Amino acid sequence: MKIHDVAQGSVEWMQMRAGIATASEFDCLVTPEFKVRTGDMPKSYLAKKLAEAWLGGPLLGFNMFDMDQGQILEGEAIPWYELEYGQEVQRVGLVTTDDGRVGCSPDGLLKGSGLEIKCPRPETHTGYLLKGVLPKDYAAQVHGGMYVTGFHSWTFLSYRRRFPPLLLTIERDDEIQKAIGEALASFLEAFDAGWQKLCEINGGPPVRRPVQIVMPGEKPAFIDPDDYRV
Repeated sequence: MKIHDVAQGSVEWMQMRAGIATASEFDCLVTPEFKVRTGDMPKSYLAKKLAEAWLGGPLLGFNMFDMDQGQILEGEAIPWYELEYGQEVQRVGLVTTDDGRVGCSPDGLLKGSGLEIKCPRPETHTGYLLKGVLPKDYAAQVHGGMYVTGFHSWTFLSYRRRFPPLLLTIERDDEIQKAIGEALASFLEAFDAGWQKLCEINGGPPVRRPVQIVMPGEKPAFIDPDDYRV
């Protein structure tokens, strides 16, 4: 694996993630039961990743709830975890496989493990506590992190102030890893074929102009939807 020292949420981080499959999006490729997805969802994900690669940058805008969650995580949840459990969390931006084609952005790395922290709404966190298991919404992300890093376990923490935490250690599952590997092999094969087709239609690879990535509250220097992403 390769660790890329960029700040999560930064322009550099968004550029590095563009056009590659990332663990937070593996649920577009596998079902919650870890069967390879068929139908429209993986096709839409393929089109999105090809568009990002073609334009050389991210397409989507900012989710304000995700930004708020990130602020809680950075300012409160990670320091709380370090103090409560006596473990230092190594902050990382992006981790990729050696070939750089698949990645994940864990909230931190521990000794031989990854760390995924969620700071959900109170009612969501309460539901997680009552069930006491890894939420299905994050199963592909957690097991995907193990796929990218090669780690044999992953720590999942659901944190909400004034509530008890949900802390789980998720062990590597060879059958799940096999399913993720099959889904990614199919995706990468389709990606390469799609890229070749786009180049044939275009008469060659894209000629890119500098891309503006507009952060919240900023205005682009010029308005051209093909030249900036928000």
